[in-house]
Amino acid sequence: MAAIDHHVFNSASSGGFRVVIAAIFATMVLAACGAKDGGQAAAPRGAMPPAEVGVITVAPRTIGLVTELPGRLEASRVAQVRARVAGILQKRLFREGSEVKAGQLLFEIDGAPYRAAAASAQASLARALANLTQVAAQAERYKPLVEANAISKQEYVNAVAAQKLAEADVAAARAAVQTAQINLGYASVTSPIAGRIGRTLVTEGALVGQGEATQLALVQRIDPMYVNFTQSTGEVLRLREALRSGKLKRTPSGGSASIRVVLEDGKEYAKTGKLLFEDLSVDPTSGQIMLRAELPNPEGVLLPGMYVRVLIEQAQAEDAIQLPQQAVARSATGDSVMVVSADGKVSPRAVKLGSSKNGQWIVLEGLKAGEQVMVDGFQKMRPGAPVKAVPWQPATPNAAPPAAAGK
Repeated sequence: MAAIDHHVFNSASSGGFRVVIAAIFATMVLAACGAKDGGQAAAPRGAMPPAEVGVITVAPRTIGLVTELPGRLEASRVAQVRARVAGILQKRLFREGSEVKAGQLLFEIDGAPYRAAAASAQASLARALANLTQVAAQAERYKPLVEANAISKQEYVNAVAAQKLAEADVAAARAAVQTAQINLGYASVTSPIAGRIGRTLVTEGALVGQGEATQLALVQRIDPMYVNFTQSTGEVLRLREALRSGKLKRTPSGGSASIRVVLEDGKEYAKTGKLLFEDLSVDPTSGQIMLRAELPNPEGVLLPGMYVRVLIEQAQAEDAIQLPQQAVARSATGDSVMVVSADGKVSPRAVKLGSSKNGQWIVLEGLKAGEQVMVDGFQKMRPGAPVKAVPWQPATPNAAPPAAAGK
C-alpha cells in the first residue's frame, strides 16, 4: 500500500489518480464478497423467490341463508273516512298529518235536517203508543163481555187484532226513531281507527254524501307496518326440496322467519320484523308468490308506499363456508376458486355457491376443512411456479397508503 500511495501522490496526471482509486475499490469489494460467501459459489442469477399470495383456511360452520327480495311498505290498517249522510260540511276538527284516536270527532256535517227527522220520528212513536193504549184497553174490556156472551166473538177478535196492529205500529215507530238517531249521529264524522290522518279531501262548505259516501280523509296505522314482497316459484320449490332432502335445515324460529329491510338510501333499518304468511296462489302473469311480514315502526321512520329490499333468512346450511367475493371466479361454465396445496402448488376447484351475505359468497359444496383458498395475489402468479401462502388480511376502509402514512 505504501508503494501504491507513493505512486498515487506523485502521479502527474489526475486521470491516472482516478484509475488507481477505482482499481483499489474493486479489489476491496471482491474481497468483501469472498469473505461474506465463505468461499462458496454465488447463487445463480435470475432465480426469484416464490410469490406471496393471501389465502383463507377453510372452516365450515352453520350459516343462515339470506335471500334479498324487493318489497313495498304498506300500512297495517287503512280506513277511509266518508260522509255517510248528505249535507253541507261545516267544520274540520283535526290537524292534517296528526295522530288521531278511534272515535275521535273529525268533521261536522249540518245536522239540522236530521234533528228534525229525529223529532218527527219521536212524535210518531208517541202517537203509536197512545193508540196502543186505547186499543189495548178496549180489548181488555171486551174479554169478560165475550165470556158472558154480552158481545159477539167477532167484535172481540176485531179488538184483539186492533191491539196487535197498534203494537206493530209502535215497533215500527221505535225503529224509525232509531234510524233518525243513527243518521243524526252520522252528521258527526268520527275516526274508525287509531292512526295518522292525511290531508283533507274536501273543504268546509262542500256538499258531501249526496248520492254516494264522499271520502273526506284517510287514516292509516303505521305502527306496525306491513312489507309485501315476492319470491319466484322456482326459488320456493328449490328451497322446499333442499329442506326436504336435508341439505338445508329450517331456521330456529321455524315458520315465523325473521326479516330485515334495507331502505332506499342503502342503510339497514334498525328493527327486525317477522314473516306473517306466504300466499297460497301464484301470480299467473309473473310467476311470483307474495309474502307479507310485519315491522315495528314506533318512530314513524317507515312510510306507506316506500320501496325497500327485504333480507329474509328462510333456512340454514350446515358445514357451509364463507369466502370473499374476490376469491370466486364466476363464468358461464360454473363457479371456481384457486386452492393452494401444502407444497405451494395452485389448482382450480369447482364449487357450488349459495347466496351472498355481507359481501361474501356462501359455498355449499366443493371445499373441505383445512384447505387454503387463494383470495389475493392473482397478478403475482407465474405459470407452473409455486407460491407462498400467507394469511389474507382484508383491507381496512379509509386506510392511508404506506407512502402517505410515512409523511
